[in-house]
Amino acid sequence: MRIASLGHAVFAATMIALGIQCLITGHYAALWQPLDLSAPGNPWLPYLCALVTLGCGLGLLWQRAEAALLLLLYFLAWLLFYRAPDFFSAASSDPWYGSTECAVYVAAAWVLFSWFSANWKVPPPLRFATGETGIRIARVLYALAMIYFGMGHFRYFKQTVVLVPSWLPWHVAWAGFTGAAYIAAGIAMLIGVCARLAATLSAWQMAAFTLLVWVPILISGPTIYQSSEFVCSCVLTASGWVVANSYRTMPWLAIGKR
Repeated sequence: MRIASLGHAVFAATMIALGIQCLITGHYAALWQPLDLSAPGNPWLPYLCALVTLGCGLGLLWQRAEAALLLLLYFLAWLLFYRAPDFFSAASSDPWYGSTECAVYVAAAWVLFSWFSANWKVPPPLRFATGETGIRIARVLYALAMIYFGMGHFRYFKQTVVLVPSWLPWHVAWAGFTGAAYIAAGIAMLIGVCARLAATLSAWQMAAFTLLVWVPILISGPTIYQSSEFVCSCVLTASGWVVANSYRTMPWLAIGKR
């Protein structure tokens, strides 16, 4: 077993847990809600998805580039074939929501693949997906997602305020601050101003949101939607740590480095 970083270990463990959840329930993990993917003609598909995430999670613990590549292609397929069509659906009130979350998962898998495929002999047309170029693409996807998350805090401001734990004072201020923090982190990563610090703080913010908001809800008896949001928040946090770890050789306060 070879662990490249803390984010790598947490992400792999999250994928394993996700696969186990799918195998136990025989249904799609809450990661893909609110899509209705329970088509009766495909009873085998949830188990296939479970085997992909479980197998890739185990493979990642041994730094297998093949596992990272399969997971990257898996998340890209979800993004292109299940999330992107929301942009053309009249029934979707917010087509960016699911696509943005999925882009974060893609970014994490892309970073891991770029790390683990260092010794691969990749054909020239595919070299953009490996090495530093692949990592830069992953960072851009993640940064854009953070900006949208921040905008979402303000677009759904009342709902965000309600989620602030009751024991914290100044609910409105916290909702505004966390939204602005996501936007600032995304912009900082895009322009290369304290990018490592920005990525790390964004991951910490998602971790805090998971622990302070979704864990208490999970304990108190959540709805199906709330359970799905908890799962998504866990995977987003793990993905954020992978992207943050990709900056580990960069100074915390570096300027002009993306």
